[in-house]
Amino acid sequence: MTLLSVVDGDTIWVRMPDGSAEKVRYIGIDAPETAHADAPAEYLGQEATAHNAKLLASGPLGLETDLDERDDYGRLLAYVWAGDTFVNERLVLDGLARVHNYPPNLTRQSLLWEAQDKARVARVGLWAD
Repeated sequence: MTLLSVVDGDTIWVRMPDGSAEKVRYIGIDAPETAHADAPAEYLGQEATAHNAKLLASGPLGLETDLDERDDYGRLLAYVWAGDTFVNERLVLDGLARVHNYPPNLTRQSLLWEAQDKARVARVGLWAD
């Protein structure tokens, strides 16, 4: 699969092996929003988007779904890897996304909560003074 574009810190477009384009929303995290027509960018929204793009460039793209494969908006829900980097976790660890439980997709939540605890202790990104 191929990265087509980075929407923001927790959403991307990919070209699937069958040639279709899919909007992918990362499972288990919530990154600050970038600017929309009806709202300005949230604190660190642009930084989260840029960091997501940088992480995705670090290796071949891989997706892993959980129990619910799609959200109410039709987006594919996935844990995202770029090479050996678990992108969902790295965004949290670097303080550019918060963990959010979206049941029933909880397979990797304990790992994400641990990453958030580390980011808080290190006072990085969203957890900085």
